[in-house]
Amino acid sequence: MPTATKPDARSPLWPAVVLAGGLSRRMGRPKSDLLLGGKTMLSRIVDRLRPQIASIAINLNGSGEQATIGGYPLIPDTVPGFLGPLAGVLTAMRHAAATPAATHVLVVPTDTPFFPHDLAQRLNDGMTQREQIAVASSDGALHPLFALWPISLADDLEHWLTTDPKRRVRAFIERHPNVTVDFPMTTTASGVFDPFFNINTPNDLLQAEECLRILGENAA
Repeated sequence: MPTATKPDARSPLWPAVVLAGGLSRRMGRPKSDLLLGGKTMLSRIVDRLRPQIASIAINLNGSGEQATIGGYPLIPDTVPGFLGPLAGVLTAMRHAAATPAATHVLVVPTDTPFFPHDLAQRLNDGMTQREQIAVASSDGALHPLFALWPISLADDLEHWLTTDPKRRVRAFIERHPNVTVDFPMTTTASGVFDPFFNINTPNDLLQAEECLRILGENAA
């Protein structure tokens, strides 16, 4: 009989938040608006995420009076000042706290369009305690912005954001129970491909177009 702290093996559908509130300095323009295979990056992320979760919100700053994109609510950072990705994680936690029975929120960035279709399932299955942060990894590299975060950490995270000068994501994760969930590389006829390849520069976007062609996902 499972203990009270062990996650539900049936993989409950968690709320999810797409992190699109950064400044995109290296790209020079908002990544969520970039076109990849004729579709915006944000729409690709949402389409990939939708079957895996219960609901989607988009963490986006500077959207003025716009309240939604594609019917999904826009939520600006709850702590102002562009304090980095953890500000988006905190915003996700605060937003998910209004979801009945939700203990975790899944966060994904807006610049990684090929993440696994079973991301939420495998992160959930990887948890051995309900209080853990479940973080994705591949090929020996940690991807801390692909994670299931306990919403109970919100107050501690807000304190960290407003008092720690570096605000490093990994440093915060290491303060709390966590588990790393390894995802396999994607094998294609052209070689091995990291599903967590992220787009930071115009050259990365060109590489992503080639990856899309290889993976045959132009209609995805």
